[in-house]
Amino acid sequence: MKYERIEKAVFLERPNRFIAYAMINGKKETIHVKNTGRCAELLIPGAVIYVQESGNPARKTKWDLIAVEKGERLINMDSQIPNQVVREWIEQGNFAPDVTLIRPETIYGSSRFDLYVEAGDRKIFIEVKGVTLEEDGVCRFPDAPSDRAVKHLEELIRAGKEGYETCVFFVVQMKGVRYFTPNTDTHPAFAETLVKAAAAGVKILAYDCKVEADSIRIADPVDVVLGSPRLKEAAEPLVKWFREKKRDLPWRKRMNAYRVWISEIMLQQTRVEAVKPYYERFLEELPDVKALAEVPEERLLKLWEGLGYYCRARNLKKAAQQIMDEYEGHFPETYEEIHSLKGIGNYTAGAISSFVYNIPKPAVDGNVLRVVTRLLADPEDITKAQVKKKIEGLIEEIIPREAAGDFNQSLIELGAIVCLPNGEPKCGECPVSHLCLACEQGRQKDYPVRKKAKPRRIEKRTIFIFCDSRAVAIQKRPDSGLLAGMYEFPGVEGYLSQDEAVEYAKSLGLAPVRIRSLGKAKHIFSHVEWHMTGYEILVDELEKSIPENMIFSERDELEEKYPMPSAFAPYLKAAGMEKNCLKRKYDRAAAVKSEAKR
Repeated sequence: MKYERIEKAVFLERPNRFIAYAMINGKKETIHVKNTGRCAELLIPGAVIYVQESGNPARKTKWDLIAVEKGERLINMDSQIPNQVVREWIEQGNFAPDVTLIRPETIYGSSRFDLYVEAGDRKIFIEVKGVTLEEDGVCRFPDAPSDRAVKHLEELIRAGKEGYETCVFFVVQMKGVRYFTPNTDTHPAFAETLVKAAAAGVKILAYDCKVEADSIRIADPVDVVLGSPRLKEAAEPLVKWFREKKRDLPWRKRMNAYRVWISEIMLQQTRVEAVKPYYERFLEELPDVKALAEVPEERLLKLWEGLGYYCRARNLKKAAQQIMDEYEGHFPETYEEIHSLKGIGNYTAGAISSFVYNIPKPAVDGNVLRVVTRLLADPEDITKAQVKKKIEGLIEEIIPREAAGDFNQSLIELGAIVCLPNGEPKCGECPVSHLCLACEQGRQKDYPVRKKAKPRRIEKRTIFIFCDSRAVAIQKRPDSGLLAGMYEFPGVEGYLSQDEAVEYAKSLGLAPVRIRSLGKAKHIFSHVEWHMTGYEILVDELEKSIPENMIFSERDELEEKYPMPSAFAPYLKAAGMEKNCLKRKYDRAAAVKSEAKR
């Protein structure tokens, strides 16, 4: 849009919403102010403004206010121009292909929408809003309460339900802003209705403009933040901090989708330091999707032994087979395809998508929930699915498009090493403590809020190490349920005395020679606790007398072949396989191998 007859002037004062006084060519003149908003931050005495001389010599007010300088930024203040520049932009093919009709001021219900557009079979209502309020690069609308604007949004929602496409187009009448957000201070009802409209399918667009004294045109898209400007402000310092302070972790080296996938599944419910040796061993034996798809299940479970939650390992194999069948062995590269893989939910799909492919999708785990709820002092219960979904939405809206992976990792990293769950969070080391409401209020430990978990069910068990000089008896667990398909030492419910244990062994057809108490142990699962007492029972000729449902395993074979849950770790030494010793032995060998490769 090009203006004619533009003059530079100096603003003096604004006695009411409709007129102002300015010095033009050394003479005090009355000018018409088209923008009836407050604009108090723009129209200050001494500001440089640009005015247009009217083409109508009979008009009482000769001049119209067009633009104002604010620092180094030139802001167009013509409230009648946004509709025109949007129309020009649409006519240039920027909104939709094959536009056949653009009609201004179209009545729908009790509202008059700024533009009605037809493109092929599409019928679209567009409401245009000019934005001139800016502070520190953040643009907001409205600068004064506007019930009319709320009414327009409600009518757009209704039109959407009746089959029309609907859109709110915020024309930011300046260049070089950071993002747009509704003005919750001036008119919270508008902000709430805008969020409601977006949820109902109304498209929310914001574009800045190339502004000169005598022209204005739509330029570039501007980020729209409907949820949390505070989170938006945190994005840049978090990414900068992560790039400087991130830990040196094996899965961050030679990063690809497969390596990230394996690490993220392992890290679920398991500490980073505990995962490292398992990750290296797993990648050494199963370096790619094909190897994982073809590995025998018992070998897979043996590699996973000690990590727990064994359904994760089985789902890994099923997903690998899915990749081989559906994607010809190539790891999928879209969020939706990754999410479709067996065992992959929102978090893992978001992690792989953003870390590897820079797709702006959230990856919200416990660390992220803790960081975000503290930043926002969010009092809602994070164990509720709708609360996690809400936080995913807040994050997705503000993910930096050029640094999606680093941003997601920064939230996870901050929760892991700074914004800690127990003890004192390290607020002095936090790059966003100045934005954190919980820190400001001194209530860091009050967040996140979570309902008290139900107490775990207690199961008492007696564990038996039936053995002779060479072998140990084990049995396979059922193919479904807790620790499905794993191997275990025989056991019964309840605590048995030594005499009862001997009688139980005899009832199995075994011939006890000696019994030794192995003491008590406890293992905690997510919803149940095993409280165990154990006995080592030396039997005569185990191989000949072992019951059919048990396996006669050589001690060396037990170490190498059969996957045993860590629940039985306290009794492994009695069975002749000290798991910790074995683990240390492997760790040293793996470290030497890894160093040699580098």
